[in-house]
Amino acid sequence: MQDHSARTAVVAGASGYIGRHVVEALSGRGMRVLTIGRDAPADATWDDPASLDRVLADADLLVNLAGRSVSCRYGKRNADEILASRIGTTAALGRALQRVASPSLLWINASTGTIYRDARDRPMGEADGEIGSGFSVEVARAWERELFDAPADVRKVALRMSIVLGSGGGAINPIINLARLGFGGRMGDGGQKVSWVHVDDVVGAVLHLVDHPEISGPVNVAAPEVVTNSELMAGVRAAMGRRVGLPEPAWVLEAGARIIRTEAELVLKSRWVASDVLMASGYSFVHETLESALDEIAARTPRGLLPVALG
Repeated sequence: MQDHSARTAVVAGASGYIGRHVVEALSGRGMRVLTIGRDAPADATWDDPASLDRVLADADLLVNLAGRSVSCRYGKRNADEILASRIGTTAALGRALQRVASPSLLWINASTGTIYRDARDRPMGEADGEIGSGFSVEVARAWERELFDAPADVRKVALRMSIVLGSGGGAINPIINLARLGFGGRMGDGGQKVSWVHVDDVVGAVLHLVDHPEISGPVNVAAPEVVTNSELMAGVRAAMGRRVGLPEPAWVLEAGARIIRTEAELVLKSRWVASDVLMASGYSFVHETLESALDEIAARTPRGLLPVALG
């Protein structure tokens, strides 16, 4: 990219945790940033196809991060909302892009590393990763199918993000709360792999994809250092100045998940994701190690219990 100031980016889901960081970074590059949301002050809304056409007509980049949180019980109502919030928005964007988009546009659509199977034996790369089974995997597969089957003739990337960590939100707040309450020990047997990524590197991956037009298709976004759940919890305790954390057996997690209206799978599934495409194309992670990520988060995190959205 030679002239960032002359370019226009559109971000859907801009009000979310990752979306806010992406908007800030794109604006910092001198790009004009327009947003798509449910209502004002978004520049376009999902129920107004004409507004989608208008913001996308001159766009060079579309980043779609829209989707209901999966931190909830997977009952029928929530499951329908999770699926519809991903498939419906992606389909609407595909129709709009077919009508107005330039072939040079880059469409980055959120996806998830949860698409891969439970893995403790080896990492799952884009080329050799094995797709898993279950509700969350089926959502991911349907989400990506909607993206890649969309009739719009543009470059498409499915951003398969691992667990996103960062100060002020993301997945870290409930884990910090557990550590501060004395329950920051291993979850389940503690051996499940945890692929993670700092939000700074999610943003970095987006910018890297903008600058590398040869990349398309699925792109994993996970830091090079994978840890076990036990190592994650020990790292959080150390960063928060807590020496001891009581372990949480699987049955406790299952019971607790029902109380706070979420699924124990979110912490018990072993996720081992490798960012082969990013690494092969020269991307350098800002936070390669968990210690680096947690040090940055701890420096920016206030004392006391942190807000957590319940499902």
